[in-house]
Amino acid sequence: MMTSHSAPASVSVDLRPVRRALLSVTDKTGLVEFAKALAGHGVELVSTGGTSKALRDAGLNVKDISELTGFPEMLDGRVKTLHPKVHGGILHMRGNPEHVAAVQSHGIEPIDMVVVNLYAFEKTAQKPGVAFADVIENIDIGGPSMVRSAAKNFEDVAIVTQVADYAALAEELSANSGSLSRATRWRLAKQAFAVTAAYDAGIATALESIEAPEGKAVFVQDALPQTLRVIDPLSQTLRYGENPHQKAALYVDGSGKGVAAGEQLQGKELSYNNIVDLDACWELVSEFDAASDAAVAIIKHTNPCGASTGATVLEAYKRALEADPVSAFGGVIGINREVDAEAAEEIAKLFVEAIVAPSFTPEAVARFAAKKNLRLVKITSADTPRVLKQVSGGVLVQDADRLRITEAELRLVTERRPTAEEMRALLFAWRVCKHVKSNAIVYARFSEGHGQTVGIGAGQMSRVDAARFGAMKAVLPLKGSVAASDAFFPFADGLETVANAGATAVIQPGGSVRDAEVIEAANRLGVAMAFTGVRHFRHG
Repeated sequence: MMTSHSAPASVSVDLRPVRRALLSVTDKTGLVEFAKALAGHGVELVSTGGTSKALRDAGLNVKDISELTGFPEMLDGRVKTLHPKVHGGILHMRGNPEHVAAVQSHGIEPIDMVVVNLYAFEKTAQKPGVAFADVIENIDIGGPSMVRSAAKNFEDVAIVTQVADYAALAEELSANSGSLSRATRWRLAKQAFAVTAAYDAGIATALESIEAPEGKAVFVQDALPQTLRVIDPLSQTLRYGENPHQKAALYVDGSGKGVAAGEQLQGKELSYNNIVDLDACWELVSEFDAASDAAVAIIKHTNPCGASTGATVLEAYKRALEADPVSAFGGVIGINREVDAEAAEEIAKLFVEAIVAPSFTPEAVARFAAKKNLRLVKITSADTPRVLKQVSGGVLVQDADRLRITEAELRLVTERRPTAEEMRALLFAWRVCKHVKSNAIVYARFSEGHGQTVGIGAGQMSRVDAARFGAMKAVLPLKGSVAASDAFFPFADGLETVANAGATAVIQPGGSVRDAEVIEAANRLGVAMAFTGVRHFRHG
């Protein structure tokens, strides 16, 4: 019999019978079915509070925890499992004669399985207007203690923290006459320590952001954490990273939202680059209110090659494709509305890698089904407050760039003011420019009541080169377009370049020591110009 505390050898099976199980769960999904499976193998069920009631209501024989310990639950349930007869029953090593003698002398009964999931602390902490006392009360003490005890003694005890494990464990118990293998117990133990680590990290992060610890819990939303805690579980391993020689995997934050939690309806497995591009195009189309405008962005290598709004998804798609049909080949498409059959029919004519949208009609899915490799991803929008970027030796953290500019916030600095149509085009171009790698210049127009990109200069080392490249990429006429620059023009040459390309109005942050020179050039060229007072650098 194994008595070592060292890491187990993977070749050992070493079955352990389950004769007594302690169940205490917040999430009671699948509880009754799993408990019945345990009882079917003659396992004695011991339970607490609401879990005990749920099992009794289902007709199962259950021993109360107070009957096991000989001590009543007290302090409104704060003390019920924190007892030597619980932790001694879990922690004693069955192969250690001194341990066995000690528990026998104190009348402690072995507990071979612990089934626990923890108080929903984060759900409580996220409730609007939650009382501080409720936040504190939902910090589980007994649960994590039992989880850690059982996980530490995995050689003899199985710790079950995930509802998703119930079915497989029931099958293994049936296959092994009521016993579980050492490999399974070790897997469950590792999983359990990850659960308690994430739980404690969630508590520490939430409490760190509470400003006034009395009455209503006041959370400081813009406070950067004193300690960065990222404990996201593995969702899937990917075929490779940006290149075939790089390993990669996807981890999720548990919110069930965003691209990471998107539901793939069809197509090949998503690649690392697919996911990065899907996130980029979803972020862009999310700039536009779906109730007012359908928005479509076609992305290549995280940069938009075409973006447009329209009255319908079909209209927005056609206009986005029209902006740069060559670059769109093999791209990724983001759409901010449900995709219908009419739009699907048109989109299916182009080779694209993936499409992300909030939903697809059954008819649209049926139309795309013929393109078996095309990935369709259904997404629930997520509010991501922070952006993380790993650098050698550490991690950079910043607030997500959620700033939006309205017409009223612009400072018009030229003799000629933008026309109403130019103003709408400027605001559209500014939103798109925010999602283009720096240095960025976006040429756009506003026609038929909607915005459309005309040419995009992305990721250039010189702002003049970005202006030239955007003009060079233009398929549609640049005459009468507007231009957006993600940062100020340091010299007049950039402004002159976009004006010579055909732009009649410009939106830029302003703030250069040569602003007067740039404004003078705009007045000389008859270009209307607006300053935002903010920039949108996007370095990656």
